This record gives sequence, C-alpha cells and structure tokens, in this order.
Amino acid sequence: MEIPDHRKWMYNRNLPNRGGLRQEFINGVRQFIDTVTKQPQFVLEGSLLRCPCNKHKNKIFSTPDEVLLDLYKYGFMPRYWCWDSHGESPLHLNVDHDNQEGTCSSPHVSVPIRNSYESMVVDAAGPELMSQFEEHMEEPPNTEAKKFYDLLQSAQRPLFEGCVSHSELSMAVKMLSIKAKGNVSQQIFDDFVKAMKEVIPKDNLLVSNFYEAKKLVSKLGMESNKIDCCINGCMLYYKEDDIPRKECKFCHSLRYKIGKKGKQVPLKRMHYLPLIPRLRRLYASMNTASHMRWHFDHEFKGVLEHPSDSKAWKYFDRKHPQFSQEPRNVRLGLCADGFTPFGQSGKQYSCWQIIVTPYNLPPSMCMKTPYMFLSMIIPGPRNPKTRIDVYLQPLIDELKLLWEDGVLTYDIHSKSNFVMRAALLWTINDFPAYGMLSGWMTAGRLACPYCMERTKAFQLKNKRKPSWFDCHRQFLPNNHMFRRNKDAFYKNRIERSKPLPRLTGEQIWYIVQNYDKISDVEQLEIEGYGSTHNWTKRSILWDLPYWRHNLIRHNLDVMHIEKNVFDNIFNTVMDIKEKTKDNAKARMDLSLYCKRKNLELPKQSGGKIIKPKANYTFTL
Repeated sequence: MEIPDHRKWMYNRNLPNRGGLRQEFINGVRQFIDTVTKQPQFVLEGSLLRCPCNKHKNKIFSTPDEVLLDLYKYGFMPRYWCWDSHGESPLHLNVDHDNQEGTCSSPHVSVPIRNSYESMVVDAAGPELMSQFEEHMEEPPNTEAKKFYDLLQSAQRPLFEGCVSHSELSMAVKMLSIKAKGNVSQQIFDDFVKAMKEVIPKDNLLVSNFYEAKKLVSKLGMESNKIDCCINGCMLYYKEDDIPRKECKFCHSLRYKIGKKGKQVPLKRMHYLPLIPRLRRLYASMNTASHMRWHFDHEFKGVLEHPSDSKAWKYFDRKHPQFSQEPRNVRLGLCADGFTPFGQSGKQYSCWQIIVTPYNLPPSMCMKTPYMFLSMIIPGPRNPKTRIDVYLQPLIDELKLLWEDGVLTYDIHSKSNFVMRAALLWTINDFPAYGMLSGWMTAGRLACPYCMERTKAFQLKNKRKPSWFDCHRQFLPNNHMFRRNKDAFYKNRIERSKPLPRLTGEQIWYIVQNYDKISDVEQLEIEGYGSTHNWTKRSILWDLPYWRHNLIRHNLDVMHIEKNVFDNIFNTVMDIKEKTKDNAKARMDLSLYCKRKNLELPKQSGGKIIKPKANYTFTL
C-alpha cells in the first residue's frame, strides 16, 4: 500500500545526511498536534493524548508537548498515515465491539485495524512486504568501512594449512600484546619470531619481524599519534602554525635536544589515541553495533540503572532534539586522574590519563575495560594542574567535529551508513581534578564550587586550615528546630540564611566568557583570585557549543569520596596517632567555636597535657 501524497511528509523527516529536520515535517507535526488536541475522543482527563511516535506506538499517554518532542525525535510509527486529513479528525474508526476489529474511514485507504481504538496500530503491510522493504534499505559499507572489512577478510587466512587456532592477523596481535605486557625488546621479539618460523610448516603467513607485525596491525586504523609538547606544558606542536616551531612561543624553551648521531629528539612528547576510529569500530562489529541503541530502546523501570534514566540526559534531549532524534549518536563521559608508573617508592613521576567512555551501551558493557577508551597519556614528571587544557586540545577538536559535522559511519547491524555525531555529557574525577578541568580551584576558603564567593567557610585560628563547620544549616527548612539551636553547632548562633541558589550553565558562562584560556597565554592571573573568586582560567570545555546547556558538567567519583571519608572517620575513631583529626590543635579550636566543655584541653600548668578522651573513640 502506497503512502498518499499528502501524507508523505510524515516519513520524510530528516535533511540529507541527517543534518536536521525538514521544515515541512516540523510544520506538519505542529498541525497534527493542533488537530488532535481539538478531538475529545483522543484526550483523557488531564489533557493527555496517545503518542504515535516510532518508540511508543500509541501505547502510552503523554502531554501534547511531550508528544511533539517524541515525534521530532523518533518520527511517526510505521504505516500511520491512515487519518482523514490535516484539518479534520485523525483516524475515525468504525469498530465492531464484538470482534474488536475495525476499518479506517479515510477515503484514501481501507485497512484492517487490530485491537480497535485501544491500540490504533495499522497493519498495512504483511511480513513479505516488510522483508522486501528491509532488503531495499540495506546499503553497502562506505569506502573506509569497506577497507576495514576487506582487511579482516584477507587476514582471516589460517596461519598455515591445517591451523585452526590462529590467523595471520590474530597471531600478530597476540605477539604484540605479549611484547607490550612483558616489556620485550624488538631484538628479542625478532629472535622469537625467527625461532617460531623454524618449527612451523614452511608455507606459513607468520610475520617475519616486529616491523611487519606493527605494519599489519596498523591497517586496522586504530592509530596512536605522538605530539611534541613544550617541556613546561605551555603548548603543543600539533597545529599547522605550530608544527614548524623549534621553541615554545610562550616561554621560548627549546623543543628538541640533540641525540645520537646528531638526531633531534623531542624533550617532551604526548601520546594521543584518536577517538573517532574507536567510535566507528563500535558500529563496525556485530558484537557491539546492536547494543549501541540500548539507551534508546530500554524502558525506564522506576529505578535509575543507566545514565539515560537521569534528568541530565533527558534535559539534554529536550535542549537538542535534532541530536537526540538519531539514537545512534553517541553520549560520552570523560575521566581524568594521575598515576605514578614507577610506584610510590621509585622515582617521583606523575602521568595523567584521560579516559572517554560511551554511554550508549547497556550497564553490563559500558563500564567494562574494552569500552573505556584511553584517549591520551599526559607526560610528567609533574602534575599538569591548570595546564591540562593545553593537552586536551586534540580531544576537544575531535569532539567539536563530532558535534558540528559528524563523521560518516557504517552500522553493520542495520547495514546502513549514517552520519555519527557525539556529545560529551560530563566529566568524572576526584576533587583536585575537578578544579583542574572546571577552572574553579578547589583549594582554600572558596573551594566549594556551589557556594563560591558566598561561602560561610572560615579559617581555623590554631590549625590554620579552612573549615566549613556549620555551613549546612542554611539548607534546612525555615522552621527546622536545628536553625534555632545555639549549643549543638556554632555556639550562640541562630541560622537565618536561605539556601544559596545554584548557578546554571548559562550564568556561569556569562561569568567566565571574558576570561582567557590557559592555552592562549603564558601565565594567567585573574584579578581577585582567592579573595572574591577562585577562577583560574576559562576551561577549554567551554569551547564545546553545548557545554553551557548541560545540566551537570562535572561529577565526583564515589571511590575517592568513600576512601577519604572512611580514612578520616576510621583514624579518628581509632585515635591513631598523627592520623586522627582529633588532635591538640583541633581541641584548642574547639573552645573557640563550640560548647563542648568536656572535650576542651585543660589549662596548661606544667608537664604534659593529656587530651580528654572523646566518647566517639574506642577504648583499648
């Protein structure tokens, strides 16, 4: 059955290469919603109506605004063009209530309807027609994907006749993995390969040396780029204008040192693993391609089990409907943390790793090691601190390309090519890395990124550290009894302040938009730092066009919070010397801010001062 001409707009939703919604589709959906809301037979109490989108298929009731958004995101359900006209009542049914079947009264078509009015699902095409339709929709892989599949096919030849355990490619990958794991030199690798070739049949496809193995595996397209850096972390030599430079454009430090035989050797180099090839591989493999729509297809069960169930994800969908209408577009999270490759007792050297995770996958997959993509390794020996933005430039450039233009990708599950786009939803770090990435330094009295300059934190007189003691009562209800308590909290204080409002992304962008990026200047000092604000820079993440619209931009990881809180509580309760927070200076400050006579230190009258035992510590 053909779609009537005046209904074809319903299934002509996207511009070429999924570049957005067609204007006729936008106008048609709006007129459709206006028409349906005027029909009382389709409206329940509370002004809810059935959603005919491709996801809900008239099975749930939603508000008109939600139905409008769903139609923009998912399009109309298949074969739903059977309604009278734009300006009249949609889908009049002549229902025989005895057999629960009816027909559509449209002058254009007459189609059996299952489950009558309650389902409103039109079975216009049989299985035969649908299989022909799916066959017609199959597309050959694009040029890049075809090269990849051709390589895999040619590399699946057995290592030698009769070998069933390894192919040419799998053996090369296995040997390179062993070399990396055991830190084997190239010479030992070549000798080992030579010995293997002597014991296996002569007509074999085993690579002859390390160079051939690396060359074969490199054809998979999962390359690693080496980018020269300023030794002080001021800049990267990777853009066209910077590649020819011999010294840093900010601090003028030399880029190279002279090595053996007069060869120029970079003083500092970063490893960057491009993100786009790794995202493409997720759609090139049958093991993962079908799972990349899980976030779109699964049903919310009332319990938060995946980031797609969160308010931040749904808010992003509403803010960017053109992006969310393609379920194969990728949502990403970024994690940054430091590690010491030589251990705690070895040489003091701090590397930083940046890991990117795609959230399209189901919970059982997206947190597994194979799908946590190591994006870059920032060299040491020192913590990059605010200069982490310098090293993030290649990744941000890729993310901007994935958002603005997208990349042509072949989906082997649906056997179709599409333009894949991606968006970074948030970062996940410990608190110091939070300050490095956000631009708000998380140290000192103004460390709290929510209270900011409105904080009630103060510096302890004896311990000389900032304290956030009694900053939490302002978040209690106005009539809460703790607000009037003068003894259990800060002594002789009644809390009358209202909770501080949290700034939105747009409000924060208004503040930081005039600040310089750390990658644009040699030394960045913002007037008022430490006294009226804690901004150290404009984070490079603000270069992403959608970053200011994200509901949540930075998260704290649970592991660091659990460990630090547990350590402090355990050491204090066990009264472990030099690790407990309940020390002599804390007891001296106690008398200044609290009413705890039983815990105050006795007045010094010669001899050793004995700290009164607290009732929250264990007795040996």
